[in-house]
Amino acid sequence: MAGILAWFWNERFWLPHNVTWADLKNTEEATFPQAEDLYLAFPLAFCIFMVRLIFERFVAKPCAIALNIQANGPQIAQPNAILEKVFTAITKHPDEKRLEGLSKQLDWDVRSIQRWFRQRCNQEKPSTLRKFCESMWRFSFSLYVFTYGVRFLKKTPWLWNTRHCWYNYPYQPLTTDLHYYYILELSFYWSLMFSQFTDIKRKDFGIMFLHHLVAIFLISFSYVNNMARVGTLVLCLHDSADALLEAAKMANYAKFQKICDLLFVMFAMVFITTRLGIFPLWVLNTTLFESWEIVGPYPSWLGSGTLYMCPRMIEVILSLAQMRKTPNLQGRTLTLRPPPMGPVVPMGTSCLGLAPWMINYSKLQVPNKVNCLLLEVFKSCKCSSFHYISAPETKLRILKAF
Repeated sequence: MAGILAWFWNERFWLPHNVTWADLKNTEEATFPQAEDLYLAFPLAFCIFMVRLIFERFVAKPCAIALNIQANGPQIAQPNAILEKVFTAITKHPDEKRLEGLSKQLDWDVRSIQRWFRQRCNQEKPSTLRKFCESMWRFSFSLYVFTYGVRFLKKTPWLWNTRHCWYNYPYQPLTTDLHYYYILELSFYWSLMFSQFTDIKRKDFGIMFLHHLVAIFLISFSYVNNMARVGTLVLCLHDSADALLEAAKMANYAKFQKICDLLFVMFAMVFITTRLGIFPLWVLNTTLFESWEIVGPYPSWLGSGTLYMCPRMIEVILSLAQMRKTPNLQGRTLTLRPPPMGPVVPMGTSCLGLAPWMINYSKLQVPNKVNCLLLEVFKSCKCSSFHYISAPETKLRILKAF
């Protein structure tokens, strides 16, 4: 075990040349990041989780009730042992052949069986009240940690001149505020790692689990080799859009549609600006070029630069892929144009109202790729059903809820 630890903590990987771990031991004059400090994140993560439970019960839930958000769930499907067995053990979406077989076996018509499976699927969906409470907790914590980060960073020299991230590196002392900020962020991501298994199950469960894992690794990595200064810039940039997204969700659950639209537009602008604009031009610039000039290359420096670049490359690739695949959805295309006959009415729990735009879901046309990308963004934010109204008594569903 000692040999494995010695190999893992090899100074030639983690530290610049002619620097040893002994040089970074705490003294009376200065305090430096220590690997054992990361253990503090586990009890703090548990405390954050307990605070969340209390917050959702005694703060978020009363707020939701005051906004007339009900805890009523979807309609419960009629108990049926045969259909329940098919639903839990075989498939939640039976094909036509299986539906016909079940129809003969139960002496039900196919439409009734389809309705049963639809109601049974809806039973597993969480109530709006629960989703509001979860979003309010994430909004509150994101707002707090972002506000703390801004107040802390505006007093630091490396916010205004990123070259200060590397002056005197790695002999940069660890201040109390920086230590608190880092451990708080790390603890929050650890709490999300564990609470994700009890939270509302979403289709992006695997992606978010991987995201939290990568975030924990990056925070721990940058803390151990004392890249905490540039790490604080990364954390603050990534926190800037989270509160806006959760606020938009809350407005959607409370059916404040105009506020929801405004918040989502603000979120999209901040997200694109920070993740695909400021981050590569500001943070990656100092990580790859200014650090090379001031400190020089070494193995963990190369690893940190690579790790910072990979998420940005993935985001760009996914955005381009969405733009290419969106024009054809099951052989039909979407265009956005001003409505000649009536507005688009958001139904259910729609995240965004597209008025004064209307989605034409009929003729095959080559759509504007920007509009199609926007539509994909709407869908990714769990938009529910949109309805196109051409007559008072006629409604055509054009987009199903996720």
